[in-house]
Amino acid sequence: MNNTIRSYRGLEIYPLVYPHRPPGAGQLRHYDEGFDAAVRICRRGSDDTLTTGRVFRVPSRSPFGAAGDARLASANYAEQLIDGMVAGQSIVGL
Repeated sequence: MNNTIRSYRGLEIYPLVYPHRPPGAGQLRHYDEGFDAAVRICRRGSDDTLTTGRVFRVPSRSPFGAAGDARLASANYAEQLIDGMVAGQSIVGL
């Protein structure tokens, strides 16, 4: 899996993808039921350490069919958040 950090307008974007239905104790993962997504948006300080960050859940009416689709939706949602195009959400304070 590619864990490359993406940067957009000076902020770092970390896609978070996870199975729609989490496994129970001792059970297998249910990848066939799709994936949910979130994104962590962070700012780096002058000493190259992460100073602040916040996690936003990617809204979706149904689970994403593949992990790659969820990862792409996560990155796109982060860019919309950073551009101020998502009503009711803000990155102010990052």
